[in-house]
Amino acid sequence: MSRIGLKPVAVPGNVTVTIESGDVTVKGPKGELKTKIASSLTVKQEDGTLSIERPDNDRLNRSQHGLARTLINNMVEGVTNGHLKTLEIHGVGYRAALEGRTLVLSLGYSHQIKMNPPSGVDFEIKQEDKSRITTIVVKGIDKALVGQVAADIRKTRKPDPYKGKGVRYQGEVVKLRPGKRAGK
Repeated sequence: MSRIGLKPVAVPGNVTVTIESGDVTVKGPKGELKTKIASSLTVKQEDGTLSIERPDNDRLNRSQHGLARTLINNMVEGVTNGHLKTLEIHGVGYRAALEGRTLVLSLGYSHQIKMNPPSGVDFEIKQEDKSRITTIVVKGIDKALVGQVAADIRKTRKPDPYKGKGVRYQGEVVKLRPGKRAGK
């Protein structure tokens, strides 16, 4: 039984939810998001909460039940507060800068990497003085899109397992391997 799917989704007063034949549209102060849910599920809106119901305990319906509830909850959270992912750049000479909305990364290659954000996603850069860590914050209302853009940034230079240099998520632990000399 889906325990996540049984929880109701709290809808704040400044958010409007429209349900039309499998399409759920959520409008809030930060924007509008739309998703399609399984046709077998029904979404009911009652006094500030949304509840998702399934017709039976079929395996597919159970899995779609929890997924639909999580997608709708992420949309409500996104249009009210927004989502963000924080990345850190570790390494001497590794830098990030903004040129307009474009993110420019200098990660030890012979060229700079320029990344244009999709619509609905913004970048923010923080440089800490005492440490050599540059922080990139990816913000937006669509959780999946924010996560994908953050993953694309991380993919440009994954953390090196020997020195720890590269782009990593904030709080990500990189277990360093011993070099050749440590094995002897």
